[in-house]
This record gives sequence, structure tokens and C-alpha cells, in this order.
Amino acid sequence: MTEENGRGTKPAKPPVHQPRQVTPKSKERPENRESRSRRSRGRRIAVFPIVLALVIGLAAGFGAGYMKWKWERPYTVDLKAVEVPKWVKQEFIRKNIFSRPDVSLKRVNNIVIHYVANPGTSAQKNRDYFDGLADQDPQAAGTSASAHFVVGLEGEVIQCIPVSEMAYAAAPRNNDTISIETCHPDESGAYNEATYESLVKLTAALCSQLKLNENDLMRHYDINGKVCPKYFVDDEAAWKQFKKDVKTAIKDKTWVE
Repeated sequence: MTEENGRGTKPAKPPVHQPRQVTPKSKERPENRESRSRRSRGRRIAVFPIVLALVIGLAAGFGAGYMKWKWERPYTVDLKAVEVPKWVKQEFIRKNIFSRPDVSLKRVNNIVIHYVANPGTSAQKNRDYFDGLADQDPQAAGTSASAHFVVGLEGEVIQCIPVSEMAYAAAPRNNDTISIETCHPDESGAYNEATYESLVKLTAALCSQLKLNENDLMRHYDINGKVCPKYFVDDEAAWKQFKKDVKTAIKDKTWVE
């Protein structure tokens, strides 16, 4: 017992603790949980169309860019290093604005076959015609024409322009094609045996060095609708056979001598 001023004090009463009131959790209604689940699924589903739209947009963008800027695979052929067979006579025409513009090719995607449309003429005569175009007045409207090679009636082949340069032969594809002119004995445009064999060998040789194949061969007709070479336009089966013969020559390397 504690004394205070000589008097005794009563013991203090223990504190009274109020019971803590706990608010009972309200039970969530099933329909509320279902509604929230549907909203969550809706948000997840809504993401898919957005991602899909982005993918389509990117694809369309790349496609449009290709069409506009012509994106292409890197070209690995050194055109200046291409060597023609020894049986090809190199007799380049003069550089001029009408037949040899001295414009470098960046790549060669196709080889185009033509015919001279002047029956009975030789490879030399057609080569000289291309060269003679240089004598035109550069200030006046003139004739523009040429080809990289001319195959003659006796199977002779003359190279008029290096394969690394542009020829005026297959507009609007002069910038990525090599052109071969072919001589023919008559108006039908059909080739004799010597011309045909040399054409097959020359084409196979070029394909081998330019990393092309028979599917990369074209007629002048395929580019702009001109009936050239006449024989291969008139006789589709003959054109298909020519491509097969070139394929065989590439495989067997019959052009190598």
C-alpha cells in the first residue's frame, strides 16, 4: 500500500479496452466478378488488332518502298571482269551519243535476243552500221541503235560494246540488260544452223559469267511488244527450245573452247 500525505490511496482501476470493431468484408457478387473478367478479356483481345495493324502497316511500308526505290539484293558480278570466249571478235564501236553513250551498267538482270531485220546482211555490216551512227549531227534529231553482240550468218560473233556499258537496244530496259543481235538469211527471221549454234553458245557463255540462267533470257518482244526476233515471236515452241538448248550448254559448258 502506498502512502500519500500520510493517507492511504486506493489502487487504480485497470483501463477499460473498447472492443475493436471489424467491418465485415462484403461478399462480391458473382455477376460483378464476371463483368470484371469480361473487361479484362476485352482489353487483351483489343491488343491483337493493334499489333496486327502495325504488322500490316510495316509490310505495306516496305512494299511501297520497294516499288518506289527498287530495293534489290546486292549485285556481286564485276561486269568489267567478264571475259568473252576467244572465238568472239571484239571490235568496239566509237563512243558517241547515238550508239555507244559510255554509260556504265550497275547490274545485268537479263539477256535480250534481237534480229537485225535486214535479211542476208553480215555481222560486220551490222556492226559497222552501229558505228556509223556516230557520224550524225549531234545537234539534230538522229537515229539511236546498237547492241553488245552481233551473231553472223557464218556463226561469227562480233562484240560491239563492253558488257559493262549500256547499249541502245531494249528500251526501257537498256539500263540492266545485255543485247544480242542475230543475222538471218530471209524475211522469215529463221536462223541457219551456224547462226543458231553460235547464238546458243554465246548466250550460255554470258549466262555463266553473269550468274544468269535460261529463265533470265528475254525476247525484245517481251519488253515492249516489238516483233523481234521475228522467228522466236512467230514460233513460241522454237523460243522454248532455244532456252532448253541454252540450259544444256550452260550445264555441259559447250561454249568453252
